[in-house]
Amino acid sequence: MDKFVSMEIFVAVVEAGSLTAAAERYEISSAMVGKHIRSLETRLAARLLTRTTRRQSLTEIGRQYYEQCRRILADVKDAESLAEAMTATPRGVLKITVPLTYGVEVFAPMMTDYLTAWPDVSLELDLSNRVIDLVEESFDAAVRIGALADSSFVARPLKPYRMRACASPEYLARAGTPRTPADLAQHECLGFLDWGRDGAWRWNGEAQGENPLRAGRFRANNGQALKVAALRGFGLVLQPEVLLAKEIASGELVSVLEDYLPPGMPVHLIYPRDRRATPKLTSFIDFVMERLGV
Repeated sequence: MDKFVSMEIFVAVVEAGSLTAAAERYEISSAMVGKHIRSLETRLAARLLTRTTRRQSLTEIGRQYYEQCRRILADVKDAESLAEAMTATPRGVLKITVPLTYGVEVFAPMMTDYLTAWPDVSLELDLSNRVIDLVEESFDAAVRIGALADSSFVARPLKPYRMRACASPEYLARAGTPRTPADLAQHECLGFLDWGRDGAWRWNGEAQGENPLRAGRFRANNGQALKVAALRGFGLVLQPEVLLAKEIASGELVSVLEDYLPPGMPVHLIYPRDRRATPKLTSFIDFVMERLGV
């Protein structure tokens, strides 16, 4: 017999006062109620009830077991209620991983709008360039920049990740404006160490091919630091458009070499393929695709 059903019937017998009353509540026979009680007593190797023709009472073990059964059944009911609620309204904790610059400049600002729309959802946002195993580390979704390896995840395309090359007006007035990538040999090119140990710039256009250009004297593993150096007139910076867009729009930085920039890299929102996706994940996916989808 089902142990939880037997526990429910045992609790009903105690609270209703008799096997007959419990049988009426569950619309089964008194004999079947008795079988459930005997099943529990056999499993426990102990008597739970003492019965006479006039009354029934709990044994000492029966009283302890009754209290435990009440708590267990209440916890099960609470768990079922929570599960039912989660299938109807977005709630719970979302764990999302996003590359650092994209996360700071694009993702984090709009997440406050998402959380405002869904007040029962909490967000844990991991910002790093480490490729995280979603299943192994229990993440709900991730943003990936670049070509995707074959996987069993669902991949939804987002707007491409474009690069821009720029410098301050003061630097260009002093050093001149490069017209082709070849001109960069005469310029201070701020190097990004995540592209390699030398931080060298690489171009995909026909004029430059795949040959890297030597980076200048300032190299860093952080695009924000390179942007600051460019704003101070030290050299040219090549970084994602999302990092430079505000300064380009304000005129603090001037875009150069537009015709030679590498093509935008693909961006995807990925998440496990699960037909029973929770409302919190479904609402998150819909929100991101509305804001950033192509």
